[in-house]
Amino acid sequence: MEEYINSYICERLQGDGGYVKFVSFEGGILTLLFRGECSKCGILDRCYDWIAERIKKDKGEEVKINAIRKRPYFQEK
Repeated sequence: MEEYINSYICERLQGDGGYVKFVSFEGGILTLLFRGECSKCGILDRCYDWIAERIKKDKGEEVKINAIRKRPYFQEK
């Protein structure tokens, strides 16, 4: 799953200034760290849905996304 996130999902989000990092995948729960533009995106929930759909289509697995938003230190206040 980590390789899939790094090679497929990450590349697509970088095109819009986003950044996603694989954290873990246990018991059908995929934990991802979102940074860059993703950290402040107002419609990130649509992206979770898209990621889950792509994984189901490409890998045949149903996952739930546990998202962690990490803003740059100068935006955390």
